[in-house]
Amino acid sequence: MRPVSQAFLESVRGSHQMRARARVCAPGQSGVDPEGIEIPIRAGDVRTEAAVLGGDEVKGAAVVASLDLETDGDWWPYRVTDPLAPFGNEIFVERGIAFGNGVIEWIGLGYFRIDTPSQDVVPDGPIRLACQDRMAGIKDARLLAPRQFEIGARVGDIVSSLVHEVYPWADIIWDDFTEDATLGRSMICEEDRFEFLSELVTSFGKTWRWNYRGELVISSPPDPGAPVYDVDAGAGGVLVQMSREISREGVYNAVVATGEGADTEEPARAVAVDDNPMSPTFWDGPFGKVPRFYSSPFITTNEQAATAAASILAQSLGAPYNVNFQTIANPALEVLDPIHIRYPVQGRSLSMREETHIIQSITIPLSPSQPITATTREQQLRAIGAL
Repeated sequence: MRPVSQAFLESVRGSHQMRARARVCAPGQSGVDPEGIEIPIRAGDVRTEAAVLGGDEVKGAAVVASLDLETDGDWWPYRVTDPLAPFGNEIFVERGIAFGNGVIEWIGLGYFRIDTPSQDVVPDGPIRLACQDRMAGIKDARLLAPRQFEIGARVGDIVSSLVHEVYPWADIIWDDFTEDATLGRSMICEEDRFEFLSELVTSFGKTWRWNYRGELVISSPPDPGAPVYDVDAGAGGVLVQMSREISREGVYNAVVATGEGADTEEPARAVAVDDNPMSPTFWDGPFGKVPRFYSSPFITTNEQAATAAASILAQSLGAPYNVNFQTIANPALEVLDPIHIRYPVQGRSLSMREETHIIQSITIPLSPSQPITATTREQQLRAIGAL
């Protein structure tokens, strides 16, 4: 969850004055107070999603975000140099609370590249801006020729090289010393920069995203056993509406991670399983054995394979129970945040059910009349074992 004050957390649970702000910024800035031109906000939202780790293929643990914003028609870009022209300018967007003393606490939602301005009614109709976060630039910037990274190359240097070619000014933040790890074999990035980086990050059990400050953060998934926010019904609660579904689709209780290359006869290999007998997806339980498989040439040791397997399993652990909910807006919430949901039990007026969920996607509106919407997976607290 983005950092906020205690006063902010208390205010979102009651009556408060919401504020939203958008600034058009030249590329290359970061932080929560960039230089830019403020534009009016008529409507809009910021949507963030975690990469879907589905099927037998793991595509990478990227978190991506998009901005849909409506502004006044007189901002139409007639020239390449106009603020809303889709030639590199970004929009830094915030949502906050105005306290009674006139102070506004702003929560940054991120930097978004302007991709498509559109206007249905010319010349005075509102302009709709479709924007993407900085991950879009990494996806677009395919290599013109294959590039080889030699055995022993430092992981942090590889990431810096491929990212800084696109964003020379980018700050890259690691949550541990994984950046000091080295390649166990030579690797070639053919053309897809984003896919290469995603696989590299995933092979070390990490996720990656551009955060609200415009920094590239490479980190382990948050601890699912430490909820950061309560989404509760009833007096003083913030739960507006909730729907739920139980399905086996996309639920796995084991991950087999292997690392195979032409230079090895016996590939690195590790298996992580849901080995908690109290879990509904216990490996030896009635749910059955449903493994998923991840293979990467970046994996060269059994220890690295074990880390990748455990991380991928941790991101997909949970009962086959998904929840869509609406809540009074707390714009500090982020994808992969563990949250505590509390709601009434049917037929028991005074009974409440409590569950821990992981946010898989979240949409934060920029208007006061709309609640936050999110999708989650229930997180069962359990051990992750190895076979």
